[in-house]
This record gives sequence, structure tokens and C-alpha cells, in this order.
Amino acid sequence: MKKLRYLTFLLAVAFLAVPGFAQTTSKERKEGLETAKKRSKESAKIFREMMNKPDSAIPKALLDKAKAVMIFPGAVRVALGIGGRGGRGVIARRTANGWSQPAFFKMGGGSFGAQIGVQKTDYILLIMNDGGLKGLLEDEFEIGGDVGAVAGPIGRSAGASTNLTLDAEILSYSKAKGLYAGVALKGVKIYPDNELNNEVYRQNAKVILANETGMPITAMPNEVRDVPMVLERYSLVKQ
Repeated sequence: MKKLRYLTFLLAVAFLAVPGFAQTTSKERKEGLETAKKRSKESAKIFREMMNKPDSAIPKALLDKAKAVMIFPGAVRVALGIGGRGGRGVIARRTANGWSQPAFFKMGGGSFGAQIGVQKTDYILLIMNDGGLKGLLEDEFEIGGDVGAVAGPIGRSAGASTNLTLDAEILSYSKAKGLYAGVALKGVKIYPDNELNNEVYRQNAKVILANETGMPITAMPNEVRDVPMVLERYSLVKQ
């Protein structure tokens, strides 16, 4: 009888715990979607602003060739003898059916030398070939180490057929203090923000970006549609 009562007590506790667990999960997803919405809107905004300035925009010929686009709004660069960068952003890849739902990533890295100051910079990086795209499917990759990156040309008159742009795995751009420019990045690490990816999609970044068909693994939430929509506006949907 005592064993039966004990078993009944355990089942009751387990039953009462289920609603609380479901509520916590729902809350985490809601918070994740809010974070994803904010990051997606910020990313779409800086991309739109850059492309709306013809003299400093990414050349469309290059954008149309890109395998994927990385956008990191408001990445912080801190320098006090030893410098470092940190930021959070999104990555979308071109698929057979257009631009994918964005996966969420982080940026980090350090530098050395006599330097001081704090600066926020928006970064846009174009992945131009399969070598660069392969890096996205790793747990982490380093620009300048695992994949090469060069400062991307800007403006309407920028050539899109130079050896520099043809050979580059990643073309990088930035906006700091209102100025747009190509920027050389080295030692910067890019890695998935899978805590947020799991809250939004119930999948990690590798699964989201490995899908070449463009059919979403899970339904794309309305909160993150800004990024593929702005990419479709300014570039070819398919190559």
C-alpha cells in the first residue's frame, strides 16, 4: 500500500510539472522570436541603407554571384592595447528556390598593437564560392585562417571581374561613422548562435544552411522574413 501511495505521489508530481515545463518552453521561444525579430530587422535595415547609396553600394554583379550573405549590425570593436571584436548577426544562403531563412551567428576575434577606443561597425560579408560556403557548415571558422577574405569593391563603377574578386572566398564590407567601405578582416571568428537557432527553428545552423533545395526544415516565422526579402529585392533570387 505504501509503495502504491508513493508511486501515485510521483505520478502526480510529474503530471503537475508538465504544464510548468511547457510554459517555460513557450516563454523561451517567445523571447527567442523577439530577439530574432530585432536582429533580422536591424540586419535588413543596414543592408537596405548600404544598397540605397549607389556610390558606396555593393556592386550588383557581385551580389548576384554570392553563395551566401552575412550581416552583422552594430558589431563592437574595443581597443585598449589589446583589441577585439564582437557581434551578433544573420546568415542567409542562396538556394534552388531563392534565399534561405536566416541562421543566427556570432562574431568574435582579437588584435594586438597600440590602439585605444570603442567603435560600433556594421559588417556585410559575401561568400563567393563553395570553399567559403563550406566554412559555414563547420562549428566555427576563422577569416584569414580557414577562409580568405578581401575588402570588397564598392560603387557603380567598381569592376566585378578582377582576379581579386574572382579568387576571393569572402568579400567584406563595413559601415562605421556613416561611411561605407570595403574592409580587410583577419583573425575574426564566425560561429553559430545555436541557442537562438534552436529557440526559433528547433534546429542548429548547420541543418538550416545545409539545405540546398530552399525548402525550409521548419516553417519560416514571420519575425525573420525581413532578411530574405531584402536580399531578394537587391539581387537575383537564383543563380
